[in-house]
Amino acid sequence: MIQIYLCDDEGSVLHQIKTALERKIFMESYDMEVVCAAATAKELLDAARDGSRSVYFLDVDLKDEGWDGFTLGRELRRRDPHGTLVYITSYGDLAWKTFQYHLEAFDYIVKEPERIGPSVARCLEAVHTRLMDERCDPAEVFTLRSRDETRHILLADILFFETAPKAHHVYLHTSDSWVDFVGSLGELERELGERFIRIHRAYLAAADKIETVNWKQNKVRVGGRECLLSRLGKIELRKKLGGDL
Repeated sequence: MIQIYLCDDEGSVLHQIKTALERKIFMESYDMEVVCAAATAKELLDAARDGSRSVYFLDVDLKDEGWDGFTLGRELRRRDPHGTLVYITSYGDLAWKTFQYHLEAFDYIVKEPERIGPSVARCLEAVHTRLMDERCDPAEVFTLRSRDETRHILLADILFFETAPKAHHVYLHTSDSWVDFVGSLGELERELGERFIRIHRAYLAAADKIETVNWKQNKVRVGGRECLLSRLGKIELRKKLGGDL
C-alpha cells in the first residue's frame, strides 16, 4: 500500500486536502492510505517511515521553527529518495526553489478554496498513474479507457470480461469492482492470449481464476462469480484445462 503524508499548518487547508484525498482513494479503490495529516514538520517526520516509497503533500509556507516546505522536502528526500513530493502554495511558480533544493517536485497546488479539492484529486490520479506505470511490467498490465480516464489494471487481478448490454461495450470484473469500457470480447481474446478462455460468447475468463465447472448446468465459477458456459466453451475448457476440473 502506498502511504500518503500531509503537512500544513492551516487546519482548514489540511482538512480540505485530507478529505479530497480520502474521497478520491475511496471512489477509485486506490491501494493508498492517508496515514498522517500533520501541522508540524516534526509530527510528519516522526510518523514517516525511513526508506518507504510514499507521497508527500507539503505546505510551502510552513510556519514552523527551523522548517519550511522546502527544508522539510529536503529531509524527506534524504530519507526517501524516490518519494513523490507535491507542494501546496499560496503563490505562483516556485519551481526555481525546488531546483535550488534539488527536490524534483511532482506538482504544485495553489491554495484557492474552491479549486483545491478538485486539484488535489487530479494530482493524486496523476501520481497513481505514474506509480503504477513504474511498478508494473507492461506485459502484466491491462490498460483501458473508461469515460475520461485511462486505467491500468493488473492482469492478475482480472476475473473475467463480460459483454455489456450497451453495444460495443465490455465489463471488466475484478474481485471487488467492475469497469465499463469500449471494446469487444473477440479483440480481447486475441490480445490477451492463452491466459484467458472464451467460455461463452458473452464471457472471457481468466484461466487461473476458474474454480469449478458444472458441465450439466453449463455454468462456470470464476473467482466466486458465476458465468455461463456454452458448447464451444466446453470444448475450449477441455482443450486448455484438460482433466484439472
